[in-house]
Amino acid sequence: MSPERYENPAPRRWVRSSHSSEEGGECVEMAAVPRWVLLRDSKRVGGAVVAVPTEGWSAFLGFALDRGRSDGA
Repeated sequence: MSPERYENPAPRRWVRSSHSSEEGGECVEMAAVPRWVLLRDSKRVGGAVVAVPTEGWSAFLGFALDRGRSDGA
């Protein structure tokens, strides 16, 4: 199975991580578009964007949440 290529238009709204500081430190932004979740570095808004299919993003979040609970977080 070959990977899909993201060819959707630019998202209307980027959302900054709630764990990012206001001082402009290590910030991650995400945007949701049909069938994809997009991630970028907020300090380089014109830079690279990581596009993850929504199914993969959901699986990642489920894993991270389960891992956090089992680690006592």
